[in-house]
Amino acid sequence: MALYLLRRGIAALLLVFAVTSGALLLAQLAPGDYASQFGLSVDEIAAQRHTLGLDRPFTEQYTRWLRRGLTLDFGESFQLRRPVTELVRERAANTALLALSALVLATVLGIPAGIFTGSRRSGAALRLLRGLSLVLLSVPPLISSLVLLTIAARTGWLPVSGMDGPSHFVVPTLALALPIAAMLERLQSQTIRDALNRPFAISARARGIPEGRIVWRHGWRQSLGPVLAIYGVVIGSLFSGSFAVEMVTSWPGLAELMRQALMTRDTYLVAGCAAAGAGFLAIGILASDVAHALADPRIEGAHGA
Repeated sequence: MALYLLRRGIAALLLVFAVTSGALLLAQLAPGDYASQFGLSVDEIAAQRHTLGLDRPFTEQYTRWLRRGLTLDFGESFQLRRPVTELVRERAANTALLALSALVLATVLGIPAGIFTGSRRSGAALRLLRGLSLVLLSVPPLISSLVLLTIAARTGWLPVSGMDGPSHFVVPTLALALPIAAMLERLQSQTIRDALNRPFAISARARGIPEGRIVWRHGWRQSLGPVLAIYGVVIGSLFSGSFAVEMVTSWPGLAELMRQALMTRDTYLVAGCAAAGAGFLAIGILASDVAHALADPRIEGAHGA
């Protein structure tokens, strides 16, 4: 297990490095820079570019940034005049809170619903859940957040922006969680259906074991592997979806910070936001791999072979 974790940890670090370096490179290749957007004279632009170090070759800027990045020092924001690490840490905490809330809600809704639909053959509740799941799976977080915002604004039941209290969590959390809950329901439904058709389940029914016990104590355990494996993808979709949801609901997370950084050509802040997003994704994939290996020891053996 230790060797497996080491390999997956190295892969996670390489992912963060590749995404962050790519973001910095793309920000550098974009036309113009931070100093050229304020209508200054040529001499003033040159002086500011020199002060900010933007007149140096890209290789020199990248090497210097990389050395500092190894100590988690991503430089200073050109616009906000604060360390990038400090700014990203503040906003990343808000994004992580939103994503974790959505992940918990999606799991609580999606997994039991998938077990129910996968272990039933017919019924009105089954058809209703499958239809609702299909609709939610087809709606991107941006659209779902706009729909929820419209409902909240029309009814006045919930605040539509900010994070001043617990009620502000509801709209962005639901907008993120519902499509993921639908995806988990579909996957869990298929995997438990497959598990309940295996010889152990058929044999258990022949021995007179109640169907509920077969489903919850044996079938669900056998179906866990593929569900746990998908959580890395789930976390990735959480953070990609959260950018749209955060901007629509004015949630003060990484999305708004990244938007400001891109609009002002704040190169180091762009790279810092990308590093935070890639770090979340890498942690999610690593946690998913570990959980999958614990649930199915054959996974570790297959990677070690």
